[in-house]
Amino acid sequence: GKKGGKKKVQDPFAKKELYAIKAPSFFAVRNAGKTIVNRTAGQKIASEGLKGRVFEFSLADLNGGDEAQGFRKIKLVAEDVQGYDVVTHFGGMDMTRDKLCSLIRKWQTLIEAHVDVRTTDGYVLRIFAIAFTKKQTNQAVKSTCYAQAGQVRNIRKKMFDILTEEATKCDLKELVQKFISTPDSIGQEIEKKCQSIFPLQNVFIRKVKVLKKPKFDLLKLMEVHGDSAEDTGAALDKIAAANTVKALKGAGGRL
Repeated sequence: GKKGGKKKVQDPFAKKELYAIKAPSFFAVRNAGKTIVNRTAGQKIASEGLKGRVFEFSLADLNGGDEAQGFRKIKLVAEDVQGYDVVTHFGGMDMTRDKLCSLIRKWQTLIEAHVDVRTTDGYVLRIFAIAFTKKQTNQAVKSTCYAQAGQVRNIRKKMFDILTEEATKCDLKELVQKFISTPDSIGQEIEKKCQSIFPLQNVFIRKVKVLKKPKFDLLKLMEVHGDSAEDTGAALDKIAAANTVKALKGAGGRL
């Protein structure tokens, strides 16, 4: 043939495989979706290419289509591959841009706080919270409700304390359940505790980043997925086993 002739066009999807993404047990929907990866070929193992992959889901999809939670984005990180299942764990949380923009208005003070916390099971998270001031019920005609710098500082300090307290006394599983609860339990706590300083509204956990993870432990991961990792095998009938060994004794002098 001629040099530099046309190469045979191969379909790149012909050498790909589908894997199912399994979400942790704190979400209502466990089969979160599918992901594709190149088949194992030579030194490149498919499961190695999947580990560490980050999948982003809307919380509404993970919790059975509750649209009120549609503004929360959940990141799940692939931790392990079992057969054609990708076992994931919580990898972070965010808020959609349109929801964030819908909260930001004129004539009010925006207060943000972030804090690094360590859970009881060794995860280090950075939690970002956001809050807005609101008009007092007995307020005069004035259209603004700005907090003074001192009040903002006090509110932020209170936010630090609440976030640290809520996060350090539980493990990651419990903490994620607090994040995804409706209404936002930590947000409500901040709103209630700061009422005496200045009334707040639209208090949310805006973002959560996972900064450090403990060493990978398959048993702990399977606990989060609500099923045991240990295969104990079938129950053994000792008498039947002894009889089998007796029967095998004359098999070519091996036993």
